[in-house]
Amino acid sequence: MKTGGQIIVDCLEAQGVERVFCVPGESYLAVLDALHDSQIDTVVARQEGGAAMMAEADGKLTGRPGICFVTRGPGATNATSGVHVAKQDSTPMILLVGQIGRRMRGREAFQEVDYRQTFGDLAKWVEEIDHVDRIPEILSHAYHVAMSGRPGPVVLALPEDMLTEQADVTAGPYVEVAEPAPMEQSLVAIETLLSEAENPLLIVGGSRWNEEAVAGLTTFSENWGLPVACSFRRQQLFDHLHPHYAGDVGLGINPALKSRIAESDLVLLLGARFSENPSQGFSLFGIPKPNQKLIHILSGAEELGRIYVPDVAVNATPGTFLSAMNARPAVKTANQTAEAAHKAYRNWTDSLPQTVGDAQMGHVMEVLRDMLPSDAIMTNGAGNFAIWLHRFWRFRQYGTQLAPTSGSMGYGLPAAVAGKLRYPEREVVCLAGDGCFQMTMQEFGTAVQFGAKIIVLLIDNGVYGTIRMHQEREYPARISATDLQNPDFAMIATAYGAHSETVAKNEEFLPALERSRKSGKAALIHIKTDPEAITPTTTLTDLRNSR
Repeated sequence: MKTGGQIIVDCLEAQGVERVFCVPGESYLAVLDALHDSQIDTVVARQEGGAAMMAEADGKLTGRPGICFVTRGPGATNATSGVHVAKQDSTPMILLVGQIGRRMRGREAFQEVDYRQTFGDLAKWVEEIDHVDRIPEILSHAYHVAMSGRPGPVVLALPEDMLTEQADVTAGPYVEVAEPAPMEQSLVAIETLLSEAENPLLIVGGSRWNEEAVAGLTTFSENWGLPVACSFRRQQLFDHLHPHYAGDVGLGINPALKSRIAESDLVLLLGARFSENPSQGFSLFGIPKPNQKLIHILSGAEELGRIYVPDVAVNATPGTFLSAMNARPAVKTANQTAEAAHKAYRNWTDSLPQTVGDAQMGHVMEVLRDMLPSDAIMTNGAGNFAIWLHRFWRFRQYGTQLAPTSGSMGYGLPAAVAGKLRYPEREVVCLAGDGCFQMTMQEFGTAVQFGAKIIVLLIDNGVYGTIRMHQEREYPARISATDLQNPDFAMIATAYGAHSETVAKNEEFLPALERSRKSGKAALIHIKTDPEAITPTTTLTDLRNSR
């Protein structure tokens, strides 16, 4: 006989869980007690939103659900930010939430929340485990739901009295989910469309990728002479220096790539939903019928035809589709299209622009290109600072990017902690703006406590940059709610016991980075930039004067 808390931990161990992220609470003390005797590492975050983002980032890296525990009420509502990231990024994740005792329901007991209502639009499935003997069944189902089709988050509520009850049950088997695969007639239709196309383009994104699928993507591109573009914040799916790479389809898109998509006679969407940001506000394709011929390959059948009606719809994972196509003889097309697309990408990204100010992001990116290894994991949250990373960093391999397609501020730091704990031998660098960093700044303490020796590049321009950019364009010289009075971030990092640096001039960045890499600690480099340098191509003054 074991308690509900022990059974939950047994079930997680049976699924190969090595690490959970949490903020402790009295509502699930029985689970915390069971974790004490387990082989699972328990990472204690400072706020539930940070814990949930860490779990989401871990799910991105492994393809299996990241696990997060939080307490009832405010613990659960704090965690919704990470659940939202998991939903929009199609990441497998399981959030386990403490709950009031079962006899207390309906009385608005202390911190009582109806989780089915609260998470109904954010999670793929929400359930409350009322019977201790059903824990193995429900956790097994949670894994299947989180990983199947279009992956996403599952929320399970755990009544605290259920967690102390006992049952004689065994953890379920290790979960592997079905891999939908293309049908023969779909493959024949795709071959026909590819053979007829004169100006095709392949756009990749989404989830359910792995190293084998990424390697298959390169083969597919070479076999058919296809230029490959990566959807918003999914640049890790294709080597940026491969002669077929066309660039990223996201915010601040290369105008040449935008034109190429519009002028293509055939677009293959592989793994990507092609939502608002990559579609440039749903403007690149006609809705519901695109002007281009469209092949849409997606693991989630419910998403096929949801916005765009494709000429060929294929319910398949990236891996099964690419394996099937690469097993067939290719009719290789001329490479001029791919070569031209890659040349346009290089023209857009090779030269790093100079901007105003003594410390410039162009110089920072140039140093990072020269110094960091190709397997470094790069993380970011949201803000104009991320434009520099997305446009000018060369992603070379899979598993090197943790970025929220949901546009969540504060994501970069907790994601970096999760990335470093998952791959301690690799360098993990977080780029964060001053506004973005302060959303989850407290998780720097988590990094130090658990030995996650990350490097944070904190780009401080004293404003909420993206909002100020829009503000100056729409309401020139009417500044409202976008200025920030910031602390000395380097002193805060030092107070946590980390290595810290302050950079105010270009020439200070390289030695600061070198010292940070050699410090043997988590490190923060506080880079003071000029708010005028709002993007790589314009200034706040230019925006203000453009009206």
